[in-house]
Amino acid sequence: QVQLVESGGGLVQAGGSLRLSCVASERLFSIYPMRWYRQAPGKQRELVAGITGAGTTNYADSVKGRFTISRDNGKNTVYLQMNSLKPEDTAVYYCAMVQTVLRTYWGQGTQVTVSS
Repeated sequence: QVQLVESGGGLVQAGGSLRLSCVASERLFSIYPMRWYRQAPGKQRELVAGITGAGTTNYADSVKGRFTISRDNGKNTVYLQMNSLKPEDTAVYYCAMVQTVLRTYWGQGTQVTVSS
């Protein structure tokens, strides 16, 4: 069973920055795509950013140019650097490890609150 532990959430003013981290217990961390999702109250969970094992990235249009996903395979960690935060970025952020189309592991989530 893979465990994912997120950290780095908190309260920040609009225009500020936060960096989220997610540490995975998976020995073969480096080969699996990793993703960050978020879920705001009353809304569906949405994909924010993804990164392949080779480092190819993709982003939701709403965060392009503001968020950066990266990974450190030596530390089994994926990061989400969030800059120029907006109140609409307020959500619980989850990291996910996609092992197969039928197997995705999730972290417990970390709250990000952006005040206006």
